[in-house]
This record gives sequence, structure tokens and C-alpha cells, in this order.
Amino acid sequence: MDVQSALFYVFSATMLFAAFRVITARNPVHAALYLVLAFFQASGIWMLLRAEFLSIALVLVYVGAVMVLFLFVVMMLDINIDSIRQGFWKHFPLAATMGAVIALELAAVLLGGFRISEPQMHAAPSIAVPAAVVASMPVDVVSAAVGAASAPDVGHVVVAQASNTKELGVLLYTEYLYPVQIAALILLVALIAAIALTLRARKDSKYQNPADQVRVKARDRVALVKMEAVKPPVAPAAEEEKSA
Repeated sequence: MDVQSALFYVFSATMLFAAFRVITARNPVHAALYLVLAFFQASGIWMLLRAEFLSIALVLVYVGAVMVLFLFVVMMLDINIDSIRQGFWKHFPLAATMGAVIALELAAVLLGGFRISEPQMHAAPSIAVPAAVVASMPVDVVSAAVGAASAPDVGHVVVAQASNTKELGVLLYTEYLYPVQIAALILLVALIAAIALTLRARKDSKYQNPADQVRVKARDRVALVKMEAVKPPVAPAAEEEKSA
């Protein structure tokens, strides 16, 4: 077993353990942290498969943004675990039946992909080269070109040397430029709609106008009143008591 296979088994075992703990952890914060661990292990598996873009996107998008948001929301909501656990065993048979059905459906779909037949050796495609070009080329160059074209694993070498991120970038900004721009506009409209729905005026909500707060001046808020320092008059009864 080489190092790559050993790392694959380590990442896979850790990811399965983390995924199992996500659904069995009693504390929702611990479940969110185990989900972060599962995402990191999946990123490592993508890196072993030489899918660098997917690996980095999984860490940056899911771990760096989505899971941090989930973790903050779970910690701020202060969820009462005891109230959530009420009625668990009552709904457990239905939940177990639905989970078994989903697992069987996934197994029926995925098992077909694991039946890998023996690869058949196909004939290498012939390369049409003009006779004048072949006649002017040296003998060593012609033999090397023919040998490289007839090699059975020449395609694998080319795929291994290509940059995954570069190829995805070229496709996104050449052939799929308009779909990417349309998807960006749809997401922008959804973002604006979410902000508009959140900032709508409600009768039972109190808010302040930032423009009025910026335009406020000190002399409009504080009034200074000048008063003379005078001694209050003494009552007559107090004067008689003093003279007596």
C-alpha cells in the first residue's frame, strides 16, 4: 500500500466517523464542529484525486463561510435540547423507515457505477501528416511522434499534467461565460430581494433614520439657560426667631 492509498483510507475513516457524530452528538455546537471536520476530510480526498479547485472551494465556501454562519446561529439561538428530544421515540419508526428507503434508492443508483469492467484497448487514432512534411522531418522525430501517439497511456499523462483550476477557469470564461453571468445576476436579484424583505416597514417595529442622525447638531439637542445667582428671601418667622 502506497502513501496515497493510506491517506485515502485515513481521510475516509475520519470523515465517516465525523459524519456519524454529526447526527448522534447531543450538543448542536459539537455537531457543527464535527461537520466542519467532515468537510476538511472531504477536501483532503478531493486533493488526493487531483481536484484542487473543488478541494479549495469546499474549504473556503463551506468551512469558511457557511459552517461559520451555522455555528454562530446555533450558539446565539441557545437551543433547548430537552424540548427537541421530546417525542423522539414516537417518530423514530417512521424516520427509520424513510431513512432505509432513501438508503436503498441511493444504493440502487450508485451500485451500477462500481461495476467497472476491464478496460479494452482501443486502437490509437491515426494522425494524417503530409508526405512532404514527413520527408523533411528527421528520422528520430518521426519515430518519437509515432511512438508517443501509439502509447496506451498517453491520455493519462496529459490529464495528470494539466491544471484543473486553469481548465475550469478557461471553460467558465469562454464557453460558459453567459451562463455564469446570468447565474450571478439571479443571485444578485435574490440578495436584493432578501434585503428588501428584511428592511420592510412594520407597525410594531421601532427604527431610526440614519439620515436624521447624521444631520443632527449639538445646538438642536442641548439648550443652555442662564440664571442669576440670587439669595432666596428669608421668611418673617425665621427673622423673629433669630432676633429672640
